Amino acid sequence: MPSTEFVKSKPVENAKLPKIIVITGPTASGKTDLAIKIARDFDGEIVSADSRQVYRGMDIGTAKGKSQIANSGIAHHLVDIKNPNEKYTVAEYKKDAIKTLNEIIKRGKVPIPVGGTGLYVKAVTENLEIPQVKANPALRKKLEKRIGNEGLDALYRELIELDPEAVYIVDGKNPRRVIRALEVAILTGKPFSAQRKKGKKLFDCLKIGLKLPPEKLKKRIEKRTGEMIKNGLIDEVKKLIKKYGPERSVFDAIGYKEIISFLKKEIMLSETIELINKNTKAFTKRQMTWFKKDKEIKWIETEKEAMKLVERFLKKRRRSAV
Repeated sequence: MPSTEFVKSKPVENAKLPKIIVITGPTASGKTDLAIKIARDFDGEIVSADSRQVYRGMDIGTAKGKSQIANSGIAHHLVDIKNPNEKYTVAEYKKDAIKTLNEIIKRGKVPIPVGGTGLYVKAVTENLEIPQVKANPALRKKLEKRIGNEGLDALYRELIELDPEAVYIVDGKNPRRVIRALEVAILTGKPFSAQRKKGKKLFDCLKIGLKLPPEKLKKRIEKRTGEMIKNGLIDEVKKLIKKYGPERSVFDAIGYKEIISFLKKEIMLSETIELINKNTKAFTKRQMTWFKKDKEIKWIETEKEAMKLVERFLKKRRRSAV
């Protein structure tokens, strides 16, 4: 039986909504392992909430863990659904994810969205709507002039500094999209990625965030990078750029952009590994900045903590519980 305290804290408006369990947190924190454990113990299916794992061929660099998925016996969704030369927007993800979650619920299973793409998680759990901000011709002209003088990369870097999550939704090689994102941020005074209105909630969500001690996360990141190189990341990138070219915006992802620089002989392999580690650590800090804004996330450090939360939320015992 759930505690009285838990029942009281449960939002009344969510009482009749279907339940989903969201596992999120920074890169390399162990989200997939935990999600698989929860899925096994509570008859669940996993739905990816990772903006890079949707792309075919981007396996090692996104820590997709295909053998892990295959060996888990757990159904995984929204993985390998696009090619790297195809666009996939947050709006498309939201539509696909909601459809998938509802299908899992109809099968009597527990849906478990898993990933570190904060905007993907937010789009589904808060039923975000696309904002309507009118264009400002004068501002656009000014930004276009700056691109001519400073280059597109300079403006894109400025955008990412203002809004780290924009890296997931704005094509850095597309001047029109970079200008639009900066336009919205400047006119509203808020990050472009945050310019989504909350709709009526579709699901009763338990959001579990994995938060590891900084030193432990750092070691996991370094180990992860080493394993990616050992498992063939360089060859993976070679094949991808041979097929799609090196200029695809999805290859701006950490792990891919550094390997591309290595293949162009701009940096040594040791520098490449160091850069991947450095950029990943910086990215996890930006992820945590984003996640900390969501007060619904229940932060845990151990599997035991997560299982207790899930048991109370679903009001049933786990299969492996004694």
